[in-house]
Amino acid sequence: MTKSHRSKPVGIAKRIRELPDYLFAGIERKKAEALAKGKNLIDLSIGDPDQPTPPNIIQVMRLAVEDPANHGYPPYAGLSRFREAVAAWYQRRFEVKLDPGKEVLALIGSKEGIAHIPLAFLNPGDLSLIPSPAYPVYNIGTHLAGGEAYFMPLSREKGFLPDLEKIPARVAKGAKLLFLNYPNNPTAAVASKEFFEEVVKFAWQYGIIVCHDAAYSEIYYDDYLPPSFLEAEGAKEVGVEFHSLSKTYNMTGWRIGFVVGNAEAISALGKLKTNIDSGVFSAIQVAGIEALNGDQAPVEKIRSTYRERREVLVKGLREVRLEVDSPKATFYLWIRVPKGYTSVGFAEHLLEGGVVSTPGSGFGSAGEGYVRMTLTKDKDQLTEAVERIKKIGL
Repeated sequence: MTKSHRSKPVGIAKRIRELPDYLFAGIERKKAEALAKGKNLIDLSIGDPDQPTPPNIIQVMRLAVEDPANHGYPPYAGLSRFREAVAAWYQRRFEVKLDPGKEVLALIGSKEGIAHIPLAFLNPGDLSLIPSPAYPVYNIGTHLAGGEAYFMPLSREKGFLPDLEKIPARVAKGAKLLFLNYPNNPTAAVASKEFFEEVVKFAWQYGIIVCHDAAYSEIYYDDYLPPSFLEAEGAKEVGVEFHSLSKTYNMTGWRIGFVVGNAEAISALGKLKTNIDSGVFSAIQVAGIEALNGDQAPVEKIRSTYRERREVLVKGLREVRLEVDSPKATFYLWIRVPKGYTSVGFAEHLLEGGVVSTPGSGFGSAGEGYVRMTLTKDKDQLTEAVERIKKIGL
């Protein structure tokens, strides 16, 4: 091989060249740099639960792994038993009736389904309506499908809900997908059933498929109970809802989720997935059945733990004069940065003090002026994080 051949650049696709670094990959690099300098860090940046998966789920998984019946390829759409468990859980939790054969699809974590659904519906140049700030995968999936993003700014004044009336009619007419996420990451905002009813009307008017990400519906506090988008009348006619076992049952590494709702949309996503992946390992689905149908006391314990941590961190941040609302749901705090800082600048300031946060601008331009912190550390570490912030000042 000649030298000229050795130096020839790899022909990376335009879609990859134009893809920004994934937000949390960049944060991992900055953490690694700080650790290499000897920094002791309290990482409040990434929403990965620090508590173990409940023992009843682990025990069922142990037995399922040993069962040869689970060692082959799983059904593409998911085990019928798993899809039935999902439908039963939706009936109990939201009083939403689902056909497990047509309206439920197993996913390799909800992130996978969210990233793939634009490929099932967007032609090059088609529009997705995407909140800003938002989970980055809504935009990334749209980009990889050759679609275009129209960003809907979420503001504190509007309760971090998109103002659908401000979307130009020409944009709405050209849109194929509308992404929503409540309880919300990163703002921790919540939505009412009445808001979802407005979304259904909007989607009907313009022929848009709603993709609601409900990953945090079971992390809630006090007397608040998050609704499902599918509770709104007519919702199943216009959209789907993504869910995950990751946050509810501390199963982030297990990679199992599901999408429910409109049968035609479920079928299209399922057809795409049969050509891309081979489904979720059956033993993990069996464990997922135990999670959904088994003892739910561990879920209440998880919520109680986050509730206690919320009180500690909100109180501490307010003591150092940071502006933060106490969330009704999720394990995130959305914190306004002090005057004189950008989101990145304040995150870097906190990193100097040994506290890792996520700059709000990483979730979209409308996230500028905020940083996000998680409640996925114990109370002692959260208290120490506040002390570190006090030490470096604002």
